[in-house]
Amino acid sequence: MSASGGTKAIVAALAANLSIAVAKFVAFLFSGSSSMLAESVHSLADSGNQGLLLLGGKRAKREATPEHPFGYGRERYIYAFLVSIVLFSVGGMFAVYEGYEKIKHPHEIEAWYWPVGVLVFAIIAEIFSFRTAIKESNLTRGDRSWTEFVRRSKAPELPVVLLEDLGALVGLILALGGVGLALATGNGVWDGIGTLCIGILLILIAIVLAVETKSLLLGESAGIEDVQKIKAAVVDGDTVTRIIHMRTLHLGPEELLVAAKIAVRHDETAAEVAEAINAAENRIRDAVPIARVIYLEPDIYNAEAAATGTNPGKTLDGPTEAPSDSGH
Repeated sequence: MSASGGTKAIVAALAANLSIAVAKFVAFLFSGSSSMLAESVHSLADSGNQGLLLLGGKRAKREATPEHPFGYGRERYIYAFLVSIVLFSVGGMFAVYEGYEKIKHPHEIEAWYWPVGVLVFAIIAEIFSFRTAIKESNLTRGDRSWTEFVRRSKAPELPVVLLEDLGALVGLILALGGVGLALATGNGVWDGIGTLCIGILLILIAIVLAVETKSLLLGESAGIEDVQKIKAAVVDGDTVTRIIHMRTLHLGPEELLVAAKIAVRHDETAAEVAEAINAAENRIRDAVPIARVIYLEPDIYNAEAAATGTNPGKTLDGPTEAPSDSGH
C-alpha cells in the first residue's frame, strides 16, 4: 500500500466521521435515542482513530538515530494497535453499557425524524468513505481476496479503515433497525437492543484488528512473491551458487530487512566475493525496492555436511529453504 493511498482513505474517513458524529449527537439531544448516543461516540472514536493513524504515519517518517538504527517504520503498527484498543474501549464497551442501561430502563424515542434523518445521512456519508477505502485498496490488493488482504497486508492503515467503515455501516443499519422497531412498537427496549448489537460488533472488529496488528508488531517476513524475487536475484550461478538460508523481516510497511547466508565458490578471492555480494545487493534492491537493509554472509556450501545436519547453514527445511509468509 502506498502512503498516499492510505492517507487519502484516512482523510476521507475522518471527514465523514466528524460530520456524522456531530449530526448523531444533535439527533440524540433532540430524540433521547441511546442508539444515537452510542453511534455518536462510535463516530467520535473513529475520528480519533483516524487521527492516530495519521500521527503514526507522520512519526514513522523520522530519520533513524543511533538509539533506533533501523528507523521508526513500526510506529505505524503501534498506532494501528492503539486504534484497536480505542475501538474496543471507547466504542464497543460504551455501546454495550449504554445498550444495557436502555434495555433496563427503556423510554420512548422523541422527535423520531431526527434519528432517522441523521442515520440516512450517516449511511450515505459512510458509503462514500467505504467506497474510497475500497478503491484505494484495490490498487494494491491484486488478486487476493478481501480476507487475505486484511490478513497479509504489511501496511495497516487501509485494513483498519476498511474494517472501521464496514463496522460503521453495519452499526448504522443496526441503529436504524433499533430505532425503527422502537417507533413501530412503542417499546424503547428495541433501541437498547440495537445499541447492544452495535457494541458487540465493535468489540469483535476491535479484536480482529488487535490480532492482526499484534502479528505485525512481533515482526513478519516478506510476502511469498517478494521472497521468490529476492531468491532469484541473489543467485547469479557464477560466484553466488545458492542460498544456504535466508530470513526477511519488515522493519515497517515499506522497509524490508534481508539477511542471508550465501554459498560462494571456494576458490574465489576476497575481492571477488565482496564484488559478488555488492552485485547481489543491487539485484535484490532492483527486484524488491523496499529491501533497504541487506546483510549477506558468504560461506562454503558442503552438501555432505548439510545432509548430516552439520553444515552451519543447515535448516529444518534444507539448505535452500524459502521462508513462508506468516500472514497475520
